[in-house]
Amino acid sequence: MFADHDMTGGTMSANRTVLPAGTDGAPPHYHKTSAELFFMLGGSLRVLAGEQVHTINEGDFLLVPPNTAHAWATTPAASADVLIVFTPGIERFEYFRLGDRIRKGEASPQEILDTQERFDNYFVDSSVWRLAHHGDTRATLGKAEHREGFLSSAVFQPTTESGGQ
Repeated sequence: MFADHDMTGGTMSANRTVLPAGTDGAPPHYHKTSAELFFMLGGSLRVLAGEQVHTINEGDFLLVPPNTAHAWATTPAASADVLIVFTPGIERFEYFRLGDRIRKGEASPQEILDTQERFDNYFVDSSVWRLAHHGDTRATLGKAEHREGFLSSAVFQPTTESGGQ
């Protein structure tokens, strides 16, 4: 993490993320108040932005406006090194700590849903992303079906590095 919202007077928050090939990033979500910019330092990233999936490569950037559903993952063949900037800034340090606690089995995935307003991070279903990323041909999921799938997704499973199974 480079800068959280409190370090910049709320102007921005920025973090660098490195993901191995074939790794899911954030599932589809949107931010009500912040735009999110992805700047590729290296590798390749597939990004859902609204109803389109883009592949961005080293040197590319993609700006996702507020209230626009987005998600990202690396391609099966390439890792990604990406600088992510939110403007105006939103609280990310504690959000990432919560994600780590969930992956370590120290917190429930339900906590991520309970804190959507605090972290300006609202999870949604995207049939476009599911089709492009997983080959899932189902229409947009209902709220209960999406919630169930979201809470059981691999993003929230304990990792072996952190002592999980």
